[in-house]
Amino acid sequence: MDWQDRIIVDPKILVGKPVIKGTRLAVEFIVELMAQGWPESEILRNYPGITHDDIAACLKYATSILKAEKVYPFHLSQV
Repeated sequence: MDWQDRIIVDPKILVGKPVIKGTRLAVEFIVELMAQGWPESEILRNYPGITHDDIAACLKYATSILKAEKVYPFHLSQV
């Protein structure tokens, strides 16, 4: 399963935040629920329009973004 099949970015939906296709549920929101300790079963029960694969796609999307992130050291003495 590829996250691109389930996650979309559309400027007309939530100002372009990545969302689960066919919903207005942001990837950020789902990842935050999981970070707060919500079990997948609880998320699925509260948001019946999504599936296990949608949640997995959110996590894969977040992982891909973090892997692509570049971090550069910054020292105040360089300013």
